[in-house]
Amino acid sequence: MTVPVSNTSPLTNLAAIGQFDLLRQLYGGLLIPEVVWAELNAGGRAWPGRDEVAAADWIRRRAAVNRPLVLALRERLDPGEAETIALAVECSPPFVLMDEQEGRRTAQRLGLKTVGVVGVLIEAKAPGLIAEVGPLLERLRQEAGFYLSDRVIHEARAFCDE
Repeated sequence: MTVPVSNTSPLTNLAAIGQFDLLRQLYGGLLIPEVVWAELNAGGRAWPGRDEVAAADWIRRRAAVNRPLVLALRERLDPGEAETIALAVECSPPFVLMDEQEGRRTAQRLGLKTVGVVGVLIEAKAPGLIAEVGPLLERLRQEAGFYLSDRVIHEARAFCDE
């Protein structure tokens, strides 16, 4: 079974609202680039999600091998996004977990499906892993500082019949 490749943002934001384990429940495992692990430890501090990733035996870390692709992607993307996309190109996962708009566009241009943290929450509602999407989206905005427009929250809630 292939597992999604994740960038930093879904890990930190889900951890910040206490929903990190949804990733294990939904996908069984994740693959993250080594640079994502480095971002979770940047500045000598443990960012949200760092301890969860460290304790998760269902998350594997691996460096992207195609360095020319990483360097090309770094022209427009941050290190985590570039390495995540390069690793995904190498591994052909079912999708890439990524929130940043430019990273998502780039991944999609390379034929990769993307899912963001809002999509994870919507997916978690269907099997009853969470009761409601709306309150968690508000917590993302308020507690995690995650930018979500009112329109996105409204559309996600409407999609989930909330």
